[in-house]
Amino acid sequence: MVLGVPAGEFALLVVAVMVAGVATGILAGLFGVGGGGIIVPVLYDIFRFLNVPDDVRMQLAVGTSMAIIIPTTIRSYRAHRARGAGQDDVLRQWALPAVVGVAVGAVIAYFAPSAVFKAMFMAVVTTIAIKLLFGKDSWRISDRFPGRAAMVGYGFVIGLTSSLMGVGGGAVSNMIQTLHGKSIHNAVATSAGLGVPITIAGTIGLMIAGWPKMDLLPPLSIGYVSLVGTIIMAPMSSFTAPYGAMLAHRMSRRHLEIAFGLFLVLVSTRIGISLF
Repeated sequence: MVLGVPAGEFALLVVAVMVAGVATGILAGLFGVGGGGIIVPVLYDIFRFLNVPDDVRMQLAVGTSMAIIIPTTIRSYRAHRARGAGQDDVLRQWALPAVVGVAVGAVIAYFAPSAVFKAMFMAVVTTIAIKLLFGKDSWRISDRFPGRAAMVGYGFVIGLTSSLMGVGGGAVSNMIQTLHGKSIHNAVATSAGLGVPITIAGTIGLMIAGWPKMDLLPPLSIGYVSLVGTIIMAPMSSFTAPYGAMLAHRMSRRHLEIAFGLFLVLVSTRIGISLF
């Protein structure tokens, strides 16, 4: 027995986490996301096998996802920067309000039930998928970003949704940028950079939020962050992130959008099933 699970079954779970880690890194570099879209559903099922109570299972998946994608977002951003992509002015305007949004999300995590996290996850990824799959170039708010107040609001929303979804903010950030006329390639690179402060702040916040419920969480957890999941998956995802970034710069804009949209549909469907 390992952590209350038969050794053979636990070994299969470890292999599944490692494979998911490889896929996560490629997705992070490819789409500018931290990979939380695939990590959260995988971890949710793993924690179900480990008999983690449903009351905290989704929160634990979200928090562990945040911790896992810290090195992934760093490597992804560096890979994009090496190719000269990214918008430093946007990063400067969004970074602080995004961290504030993450902090508010951590407070919500302390009080909210698991269903809130699942519903938020589904709503956001479904909206983004619709925009990517069926949107047209004419679907724009403007050809330029708005004033400072609106940009602060965007940063806050990106941070808040990231904290509740266990992602690096890339999905929401990409959508906002493309609606303001930015190319998907530049949006992906900028999102990768924004993911660095979001994931670090989110991990700390969810550790604190889950601390009072340690009696419900599995061994080797710090609040809503599982050290076992983090240690196994993080190195794999971090190692493969640059390969995803390389692939992103070889794909056309439309192919990149369709691939991302289909990916999000699958993720939304998986989380939706768990609500019933």
